[in-house]
Amino acid sequence: MSGHEQNFVQSAFDSNWVAPLGPNVDGFETDLQDYSGVEHAAVLTSGTAAIHLALIILGIERGDEVLVSSFTFSGSINPIVYQGAVPIMIDSESDTWNIDPLALKEAILDRISKGRKPKALILVHLYGMPAKLDEIISVCQEFEIPIIEDAAEALGSSYGDKKLGSFGDLSVFSFNGNKIITTSGGGALLSNNQKWIQKARFLATQARDNAVHYQHSEIGYNYRMSNVVAGIGRGQMIVLDEWVQKRREINQFYKGIFEDIDGIDVLTEPNDKFFSNHWLTAVNINTENAGIDRETLRLRMLEDNIESRPLWKPMHKQPIFESYPFYGGHVSETLFQNGLCLPSGSNLGEEELSRIKENIENTLSNR
Repeated sequence: MSGHEQNFVQSAFDSNWVAPLGPNVDGFETDLQDYSGVEHAAVLTSGTAAIHLALIILGIERGDEVLVSSFTFSGSINPIVYQGAVPIMIDSESDTWNIDPLALKEAILDRISKGRKPKALILVHLYGMPAKLDEIISVCQEFEIPIIEDAAEALGSSYGDKKLGSFGDLSVFSFNGNKIITTSGGGALLSNNQKWIQKARFLATQARDNAVHYQHSEIGYNYRMSNVVAGIGRGQMIVLDEWVQKRREINQFYKGIFEDIDGIDVLTEPNDKFFSNHWLTAVNINTENAGIDRETLRLRMLEDNIESRPLWKPMHKQPIFESYPFYGGHVSETLFQNGLCLPSGSNLGEEELSRIKENIENTLSNR
């Protein structure tokens, strides 16, 4: 927390406006629009809710196919199944760890050959790292496939001169407790299409028709953010760029530790067009070259009460999703086997960083 949040929350209590909707909701939506450069926003209960509404707005129905990165959190893919649709999972490329444009095109062509043209792509920016947007957008435009940009982990990241979250036909942010800014739980759906965001707001408030009595002509959802929670978000937006700078400094801290270690690579922007918020700093460990494996490093850190965790397990390897189609090679599987997310919180102080550095250096010196 930055300290600014309490002012907005207090205003909600002082005005007795704590329910969904209200001045903080309106203000938070405006803050996100101004920051991202997208014209319209709806703040919701979660990023997963935002993806779900995006699929509904695009007309995704039972049996339709939706392309999605396999190397992601399940929140990216669960809403596809909510709709009774079929996730078509795509492997990663090794530069950004995001969806592989070549495998994406292969999947589209193969599904079309089977008479099953995909209806949308959920494009994930993993750990805040921008995907290869030029190539991916080109493929989607060639086949007229709309993009739902899953920027849940990437608020504050940029590609070229545009913020992530401004590239999709519909875009998603998350404010879960572990994100770069948090409302404790929450998300947002953004688009330059005003009618789509109006529809999202309607669906998110139980699809109540414009009538004096309660009347419903469509299925709706209880997905709208409350005025209190939105107040936390407004306070967090004030320090978003400060938190991005802090996460980038932590990324540089780890690069300094591993720069002379053969076989351990920190996830890094491919070139200056990519600007990552480095929501999480992650490393890929080549065991043969490094002389240490992922689990050894993780467990040695844990002995000193320093938490780290493996990278996402690819969705096509998850028991619930393994029967669905997958396209690509073994990049995401290899990253899962060898990769580690390191402590990256914005509130890490010098004492914690020193302890982390000492632990890692001791572990590496005793390989």
